[in-house]
Amino acid sequence: MEQRKAIAIIGGTGKAGRYLARTALESGYSVRMLARNPDKVNMKDDRLQVIAGDAQNVRDIRSLLEGCHAVINTFGQPVRAEPHYSSVTHTVLTVMREYGITRYIGVAGGSLDVQGDRKSLSSRIVSALFAILYGKMISDRKKELELLRQSDIQWTLVRLPFVVEGLETGRIKENLRDIPGRRITNSDIAKFLVGQIHETKYVNKAPCISN
Repeated sequence: MEQRKAIAIIGGTGKAGRYLARTALESGYSVRMLARNPDKVNMKDDRLQVIAGDAQNVRDIRSLLEGCHAVINTFGQPVRAEPHYSSVTHTVLTVMREYGITRYIGVAGGSLDVQGDRKSLSSRIVSALFAILYGKMISDRKKELELLRQSDIQWTLVRLPFVVEGLETGRIKENLRDIPGRRITNSDIAKFLVGQIHETKYVNKAPCISN
């Protein structure tokens, strides 16, 4: 790899992003990670800098992104909480432009429908149920996607099925039109997301992945 570069991680202590920092370090990057509670970060490495802060605070995002060349955002909330995904992404994109950062990788649920999808009947039923049960969240996720589409950032929004705790399997299915499976381990998520930093296959697209 060329000289080591720094990536910023948001949501690195959550279920989907728990192994992101370790995977990025193993891939040769240095990492700046935002954590509301730094005590939750139980790994030590000279290349890891944990920044105490809130993803909804623009000053904290500026502190996080300084000196970075890519952002991985796995910011998460309880499903019934007032959704802030679009506002967090808006702040991140604004600061990215200020710093000249051009690569953004985020995650969303597989229930998010994207123009061009050809989802199976079971996937369409799940999406419809989520729209009924978690309408505010789905609406905010759609707003987030539109923000990305309207930006000049090289973005990738990875749609996930049910996330389970587990080691990397090395078996990741990919599909642009439908969720290819029911679940995926958070270790495999980390591997895929970090791999997208210099990958152009899914730039400005929203792929679905699973095990």
